[in-house]
Amino acid sequence: MNIGVLGTGQVGEAIASALIKKGHNVRMGSRTVNNEKAVDWMKRSNDHASIGNFADAASFGDMFFLCLNGNVALDALRSIDIEDTRGKIIIDVTNPLDFTHGMPPRMLEGLGNSNSLGEEIQKALPDAYVVKTLNTVNFKLMVDARQVNGGDHHLFFCGNNPDAKNKVKHFLVDNFNWRSDHLLDLGGIESSRAVEAIVPFWVLVQQSIGTPLFNFKIVK
Repeated sequence: MNIGVLGTGQVGEAIASALIKKGHNVRMGSRTVNNEKAVDWMKRSNDHASIGNFADAASFGDMFFLCLNGNVALDALRSIDIEDTRGKIIIDVTNPLDFTHGMPPRMLEGLGNSNSLGEEIQKALPDAYVVKTLNTVNFKLMVDARQVNGGDHHLFFCGNNPDAKNKVKHFLVDNFNWRSDHLLDLGGIESSRAVEAIVPFWVLVQQSIGTPLFNFKIVK
């Protein structure tokens, strides 16, 4: 499969690297075609890797991952041809966090109880199928669920299209070792409000236990 990854940080690199090892063709996108981090990643990768700008990555992918800082995600999407997103699944890994007031981070202004970044991304790309997931775990765990408790923990996802969510669920199981029965569908994209709000709490837990390699497990 051809997959776009928008973002060159730890999350984008982890996802892109895991996918090329699985045999997918991955184009990493950034603001500029010759982004230094993207070029370095491609040099260290196999021949399934390529790079471009955000528009190139979105056009290339049959689906794409949005792995950008929450405060720049919507600006980045404005550089994409909206026609290149029509009918595509977009896995939204972003978090709308404001670190300017110290730790733990706050939610970006205007996002929280009555709106979310996931919803804003869906509004910006109305003909795409946005699925919010992976944003509540560390980047190492995103791509290999077995790194914590042998994979016995839960991941949340939400989105408006049932078929897209089902495809994402299978994709995570097949490529990142998540367990199908440990993926919890929380409903429509408006549930991003709650999923995103987990992250400031996640930061507090990480500070308390001293490691980002943990996750939550639902027990009933």
